[in-house]
Amino acid sequence: MTAVFIHGVPETGQVWDRLRARLSADSAALDLPGFGMPRPAGFGATMDEYVRWLERELREIDGPVDLVGHDWGAVLVAGVATNSSVAVRSWAIDVAGVLHPDYVWHDQAQLWRTLGAGEQWAKAVVEAAPGSPKSPAVGLTGSGVPAEDATAMGGKLDATMADSILDLYRSATPNPHAYWEAGLSAPFAPGLVIQALLDPYDDLAASDEMAARLEARTQRLEGAGHWWMLEDPDSAAAALERFWTAVGEG
Repeated sequence: MTAVFIHGVPETGQVWDRLRARLSADSAALDLPGFGMPRPAGFGATMDEYVRWLERELREIDGPVDLVGHDWGAVLVAGVATNSSVAVRSWAIDVAGVLHPDYVWHDQAQLWRTLGAGEQWAKAVVEAAPGSPKSPAVGLTGSGVPAEDATAMGGKLDATMADSILDLYRSATPNPHAYWEAGLSAPFAPGLVIQALLDPYDDLAASDEMAARLEARTQRLEGAGHWWMLEDPDSAAAALERFWTAVGEG
C-alpha cells in the first residue's frame, strides 16, 4: 500500500512532509505541474488537465493506492475517485463543501478569477520584497499558515505558480460541481471527508451533504484550520491511519 498526497494552492508537496513523517505506511507527495516544478509546454493548467495528469501519475505507482487531497488537491482527488478508470484502494479529501452545487468561490479566489485583477495580484506577489505586506509569506501567515511554513511556502510562489493558479481557478466556472455533476456519485472505493472545524474555506453543512452523497465517512478535526496537516500532524496522521486500517479490515 502507498499513500499518495496531493497538495493545494499556493503549495507544493512539501506541505505534507510533517504529516508523512508520522506515518507507518509508505507515502509519496506529488507536485502539481507549475507548482514547484516546470509547467509542460501546452499544459493549460485547467482542472480537467490536472485530473488527467494525476491519472497518469497514479498508473505509474505499483500496488494499492490510498489517495489523499487537500484544497485543490481534494477537488482533483474527487475527480479521480468519482469519475475515472484509475482504481484506488481508498480516497480522503478536505473542503468537501467546494464540491457542493451551491458553492461560491471565496474572496481571494474571486480575485484570481477576475481578468486584470488576477494578473495584478500575480505581478505584485512575485515582485514583492520579503517581509513586505504583499509578500506571499505575509499573506499566507494572515491566512492561518504557521509562520515557519509560510516562509517556506511563500518562497516557492514564483511567476509559473502564480500563472497556474489563475488558469486553474478560471477553469472552474462557476464551480467544480458544474463540471462533474454527472460523475459526482458514490465511488467504488471507500472515502473519508476530513472536516477541519476552523477552516474558513469549507462549510460543515455542505461538507456533510457531499460526504453523504459520496457515501464517505467523516472525520472532524477539532481546533484545526485549513492547514490541518501543518497545525496538528499527529492527529491528522492518526486519523488517516485509522481510516486505512478500517479499509483493510473491510
